[in-house]
Amino acid sequence: MSIYDTIIIGGGPAGLSAGLYAARAGLRSLLLEKSFLGGQAITADRIENYPGFPEPISGLKIIQNMEEQARKYNLAIVVREVKSLEAKEGKFRIYLEGGLEGELEPELENKLENGPENGGLLLSQTVIVATGASPIRLNVPGEAEFTGRGVSYCATCDGPLFRDREVVVVGGGNSAVEEALFLAKFARKVTIVHRRSALRADKILQDRAFQNPKIHFLWNSVVQEIKGDSQVRAVSLQDLTSRSLTTQPTDGLFIYVGSKPNTAWLPPAVKLDDKGFIITDERLSSSLAGLFAAGDCRQKPLRQIITAASDGALAGMMAYHYLQEKT
Repeated sequence: MSIYDTIIIGGGPAGLSAGLYAARAGLRSLLLEKSFLGGQAITADRIENYPGFPEPISGLKIIQNMEEQARKYNLAIVVREVKSLEAKEGKFRIYLEGGLEGELEPELENKLENGPENGGLLLSQTVIVATGASPIRLNVPGEAEFTGRGVSYCATCDGPLFRDREVVVVGGGNSAVEEALFLAKFARKVTIVHRRSALRADKILQDRAFQNPKIHFLWNSVVQEIKGDSQVRAVSLQDLTSRSLTTQPTDGLFIYVGSKPNTAWLPPAVKLDDKGFIITDERLSSSLAGLFAAGDCRQKPLRQIITAASDGALAGMMAYHYLQEKT
């Protein structure tokens, strides 16, 4: 069975950058993505802080450019979810949900073997984990019930559905304020509910939100329950100062209270911090030799598209140097 030099797991900015650098370095590389390329980046309607783009650009466009560039250097990209991996006899065994027949380039098809439960098995000398993070849920009554029926985690995806309606945005960071500004293009009224008395977003975003006549604020408040019938109709809010409860009528609820890393599938040999983020050294190497981490899934102080791309570039080159040092 043929062996890859590196397999990248995750197709967001970190994974695509890792694939670009690994492929350019001459490594036999494969990128695996479980659903669609881009991750959370493609939900950003307007990005203003990515160097090299003086005018705003969408996250989707950045990802499309990254994919085009990576494919230019013959990076193989396959849509398939990774079930698990293990390090054995100096190689990584990657088990997939379902096979890969018909999806790989013809010259790569012989690299697939049957794995457990009729899945697929791939072998690689190194792995770059770039699985990103997923939105944190509020875990309040009604959230699961009304997800897709008024509860959303993506204003770019669902915002146009709320034209001339009233919506609530939960959160106070950059994502919450950016999406509130986007929603204000469609909604009649946008209410930002934040558990603190001040926003944490960048000042330029705060200024825009405060100056927008459609955007209103409820401070020191949290969502206790989401109510409705076939759709969201209201949210129950608690004032953290007075402990009083109020009902806020709304047609939609957009939640931006942080993210959690997609790392639960990793073996115990990969050390995680108390929040589940992968612990790495300055070379982005994890506690498991040959396994690198890049992007939002690893422990670091700033999670942005540009830092994910930087991580990916470094991880791709560190995988290359790791293999060079082994020979």
